[in-house]
Amino acid sequence: MAEGFVRHKQPWTSDEIQKLHRLAAKGMALKAIGKALTRSEESIQARAKLDGLKIAKLR
Repeated sequence: MAEGFVRHKQPWTSDEIQKLHRLAAKGMALKAIGKALTRSEESIQARAKLDGLKIAKLR
C-alpha cells in the first residue's frame, strides 16, 4: 500500500511558493522538490504549471 500524504489538498502558503520558485530556479528534480516541501509530485507539477515554472523530471 502506498504511503499517504498528510498534507493532502492543503492550500499553498506564500513561503512554500517562494521556496518552490527558488528550488525550481536551481534546477532541482521534481522528486527532490517534493521531499523538500513534503508535497506530492502531482501537487508540485500543478503549482509549477500555475506559476509558469519549469521543473526538471530527473537529475
